[in-house]
Amino acid sequence: MLLAVDCGNTNTVFSLWDGKSFMGMWRTATDWKRTADQYFVWLDTLMKLQGIDAKITDMIISSTVPRVVFNLRVLSDRYFDTRPLVVGKSDCLLPVDVRVDTGTTVGPDRLVNTVAGYDKHGGDLIIVDFGTATTFDVVDLDGAYVGGVIAPGVNLSLEALHQAAAALPHVDISKPQAVVGTNTIACMQSGVFWGYVGLVREICDRIRAERGTEMKVISTGGLAPLFQQSADLFDAFEEDLTMHGLQIIHSYNKDVGTSE
Repeated sequence: MLLAVDCGNTNTVFSLWDGKSFMGMWRTATDWKRTADQYFVWLDTLMKLQGIDAKITDMIISSTVPRVVFNLRVLSDRYFDTRPLVVGKSDCLLPVDVRVDTGTTVGPDRLVNTVAGYDKHGGDLIIVDFGTATTFDVVDLDGAYVGGVIAPGVNLSLEALHQAAAALPHVDISKPQAVVGTNTIACMQSGVFWGYVGLVREICDRIRAERGTEMKVISTGGLAPLFQQSADLFDAFEEDLTMHGLQIIHSYNKDVGTSE
């Protein structure tokens, strides 16, 4: 049984793969101070509540927060008696090429999404991930990661607006009923929602023009369903793209190890 862990700047997601499908998925706030023991008690309790009695034999980790990885490694070693694969480390092989400037470190989440996106949709792809940052990952025809764009995340922009302007309240993002707001909250929601719709459309158009080819645009991440309401922005929405990519990378490394 494979335990896949996706650690982002805001949340960490654990998911259990039985070889055919994901049996369960659990989310917790990312906290580098959380110990391996705390992870295990939390995960074991949630699994039992769902009636899942599974022996975890393998673990793979994708983390954009390096300080979290140590305790996740301890969790894998102490409680599952296995050495985890960590995306981005030299011993974790990828089934796709990475073609960026020499010395550039690409976020592991972006590599995992590239692998998953190519597996599901083929090449010539733009993957828009609505996370703490809004990222655009460009996948070449052969599945290689060839670069991308990083913009501030939606919630990050709202929080910055609230903190920098004393008169503006904290608001939750939603699709406004009209572009022109008639109160402060509606004005802020309109600015952020339609502003990001414009940002996504413009960046994707410029990527297509620069590469001189048509490209599918796939959305993922926590706020992707909200922007999926603008039907002309995306060709598809993938809720569990990162988990799918982690499972593929783990399987690839297993196959490579078996063939050696």
